[in-house]
Amino acid sequence: MGKIKTIEYFRVLPRWLFVKITDEHGNHGWGEATLEGHSQAVEGCLDAMIQRFVGYEADNIEYLWQTAHRHSFYRGGPVLMSALAGIDIALWDLLSRRLNLPLHVLLGGAVRTKIKVYSWIGGDRPRDVEAAAKERYAQGFRAIKMNATEDVDWLDSPRALETSVERCKIVKAIGLDVGLDFHGRLHKPMAKQLAKVLEPHQPLFIEEPLLSEHYEGIKQLSGFTTIPIALGERLYSRWDVKRFLHDTSIDVLQPDISHCGGISEIRRIASMAEAYDVALAPHCPLGPIALAACMQVAMCTPNFAIQEMGLTIHYNTEAGTYDIKNYIKDQSVWDVKEGYVEGLQGIGLGIEVDEEEVRKVAKTANAWAPKGFVGPDGSIREW
Repeated sequence: MGKIKTIEYFRVLPRWLFVKITDEHGNHGWGEATLEGHSQAVEGCLDAMIQRFVGYEADNIEYLWQTAHRHSFYRGGPVLMSALAGIDIALWDLLSRRLNLPLHVLLGGAVRTKIKVYSWIGGDRPRDVEAAAKERYAQGFRAIKMNATEDVDWLDSPRALETSVERCKIVKAIGLDVGLDFHGRLHKPMAKQLAKVLEPHQPLFIEEPLLSEHYEGIKQLSGFTTIPIALGERLYSRWDVKRFLHDTSIDVLQPDISHCGGISEIRRIASMAEAYDVALAPHCPLGPIALAACMQVAMCTPNFAIQEMGLTIHYNTEAGTYDIKNYIKDQSVWDVKEGYVEGLQGIGLGIEVDEEEVRKVAKTANAWAPKGFVGPDGSIREW
């Protein structure tokens, strides 16, 4: 046992927020509190948590989690839950490192030896997907995800959907499964049409066919398509997830470990989903610490299906040279072979963070700004 001595956070390129916790005996752990486009808000929340939780027992992870959640009164939401996630992940890393064990052992032990993964192609306005898909296949991936469309109006020409089908066909012809991310960009009149024309081409899933706040629309959509419906990155707790499970309107749940309160909460969400025969496929176009945490959860979660990886995702390449192979000492942990990454077996999260690189980059890293689309008439569109 040891009390929390310090909690530090580091804003790093391209758009990530890392957390380091050290106890009074010098044991440490790393977490990730990335909330894309809202780093300053999470940093402010972490400042408050630092004042509150320094001096708490580092091993009492659940007690700290419950205190942060229940004593906040205004609870939940992306900012609070992302800050809490960074602390929660770091505490699990600290505990398992102190015990000299891989984290998944503390969570019940492995139910698999390797993790099925997918990565991204195409960018925000998907183009030239054939070359990108061939590159992913050569890297070892057997599944990818891409945005289904560019920005689309509330009611747009059906022609706006034609290229989505063609891109799906091109990628599948290369031998890759493809998940299509609607990204909440489409409204119900267009989402219904796109799901129907995609159905004969059997995408792996359609993600956020509507924004998560339209739970009644998602329930309706699920009734007339056989394509698996996935969502979850904008759900921040088991209480947010509950409605979709009760409605039986989704097939794949995609909580983000850095948005939903960390390892402690994503484990509870996964167990809830299993009881409804819903697969877990965590959202993670983020940094190496969040990805390692996801991998540890995947190792011990029976209903885990597939893991998103942000390897050379467009958000990273647009910002320069920083990617998930930065900030860690052994880059080979992310090697992909025939669609899988080997389960992480090192102590803690299974990665060793390059603290020198983290501190160096954090000195000058700017916050990543949110993106957005504007229609030809000047109206604001979903991004």
